[in-house]
Amino acid sequence: MLFQHPGHNGLVAAAYLQRLGVNTAIFERRHVIGGAAVTEEIIPGFKFSRASYLLSLLRPRIYTDLELKKHGLRLHLRNPYSFTPMLEEGTTSKVPRSLLLGTDMVENQKQIAQFSQKDAQAFPKYEAFMNRLALAIDPLLDAAPVDMEAFWQGSLLQRLKSLSTLTPLLQAGRILGAQLPQYHQVLTAPITKVLNQWFESEPLKATLATDAVIGAMLSPHTPGSGYVLLHHVMGGLEGVQGAWGYVEGGMGALSDAIASSATAHGASIFTEKAVAKVQVSSGGRVLGVVLQDGSEVRSKVVLSNASPQITFLKLTPQEWLPEEFMERISQLDTQSPVTKINVAVNRLPDFLAAPNAASGQPLPHHQCSIHLNCEDTTLLHQAFEDAMDGWPSHRPMIELCIPSSLDPTLAPPGCHVISLFTQYTPYTLAGGKVWDEQERNAYADKVFDCIEAYAPGFKGSVVGRDILTPPDLERIFGLPGGVSRSLGSLITLFSLYLHPHFLASPPHSAFIGKGDSGRDHGQRGDGGVIRSREWGGVGRHREERQCLLRRSPGWWPFCLDVHVRLCHLTFYRGSSPCKGA
Repeated sequence: MLFQHPGHNGLVAAAYLQRLGVNTAIFERRHVIGGAAVTEEIIPGFKFSRASYLLSLLRPRIYTDLELKKHGLRLHLRNPYSFTPMLEEGTTSKVPRSLLLGTDMVENQKQIAQFSQKDAQAFPKYEAFMNRLALAIDPLLDAAPVDMEAFWQGSLLQRLKSLSTLTPLLQAGRILGAQLPQYHQVLTAPITKVLNQWFESEPLKATLATDAVIGAMLSPHTPGSGYVLLHHVMGGLEGVQGAWGYVEGGMGALSDAIASSATAHGASIFTEKAVAKVQVSSGGRVLGVVLQDGSEVRSKVVLSNASPQITFLKLTPQEWLPEEFMERISQLDTQSPVTKINVAVNRLPDFLAAPNAASGQPLPHHQCSIHLNCEDTTLLHQAFEDAMDGWPSHRPMIELCIPSSLDPTLAPPGCHVISLFTQYTPYTLAGGKVWDEQERNAYADKVFDCIEAYAPGFKGSVVGRDILTPPDLERIFGLPGGVSRSLGSLITLFSLYLHPHFLASPPHSAFIGKGDSGRDHGQRGDGGVIRSREWGGVGRHREERQCLLRRSPGWWPFCLDVHVRLCHLTFYRGSSPCKGA
């Protein structure tokens, strides 16, 4: 079995399949394995998680099944996890306020009370509400969605079997109970509408809203922006629900651990071996792949972890795909708002709202996701509006992370690596401009000016930087449009996933990737687990295999499946699923 362009899903599937006794070979076009989950020393002495930079959503069973700790995986949990400093111009006589959130609810309430006593009282209820949603959905992540085709068109036996997949859904419905319409609203309404029902203070609402728009070309006022927030109530690390953390050695260490698990059982991995096309016989059966250097590799099965666009429009022989299907693939909107900037500094940022220690050692807020230009949801909306006009945001939304605050192996003593996940930057600039070196640096300078306002001296601490605009993320990591996610693009992808050619055409080929790449630091890996289960028996009839594949869409189509299921559950409770959305 061959894997082409494997990210973490491909590596997970390869590791599982090899353990099942299926010989696997992995071909990666870059010099490093892991897709967007890689560690690269762009600046001498500084190791960056160049694209993906945080871990939380990897399914717990993957850690155990693949023995990732045995293969070197080490994690650093973050607590506190969120820090939003204020600028508060005109208050030079005192330290500006900030909002620091962690796992201590009492301390969280003290922090929120600076801005609103009412919000401080409401926050535990909000957390319990979101945690209940996570509790209901979590078991569904490892379950195959309902096979609607079998349910409506299959034999009586197939229909009965498809009904068994409703059990996790019914359990989720029991957990959500009478609040199901409110949970449906979380997935479909603007995040501002959801948060306005809970809170009144802008710093808290804007901080929470960042998790609903990050990685998406959406405003907090956009319907469906609440959907993205779902990612940030799921997952966990080391048994701590909802925890996010840094991988020791950078995100590449996660890919290395998965790859090590695969190779320990006999899998073969080849880097700098790009696949040029999938070979198909005159009878329409997969024969293997042709590499860019002209080499031919034969295999009975080929799994692609590249994007849908690359898989179907570039690698798969077009004569085996319907024109209507290819047109829909080409219309997938995955354009990203994100420019990722990796920065090497010779000292920690010194925030006005939380001055550094005299020793220069990291303080608790340094390990957080630090939100800048996020004091008000109006700021986030204006940043979005700038991009809609074709220009980079005047005041970009910035998520600043310092993984070296917990992992000193990433930088020389006293120095640090900083990850800047910034938006909004349109893929295509207005006025005929392109993302050349001048435009990249102009935007990065604007971001640095913003950081300087919160942490004077930051610009003077910079040793070097690596600027990745949406076209750069596409070119380097094979992410069409950059890094995008939204409910709208998900719906389009879901309709394609139902198409019989999406996951198994031609015979003995399959798509295994996320499709809509998302804020890739999630790293669920569940798509790889599900694929490995289905392809462990390579000799299945094509019809059965297609049926199985259509029931296992991975994370993004899964989320829409949850959305559709919530619609049905809400309807049967006698309420309109779209009421108030």
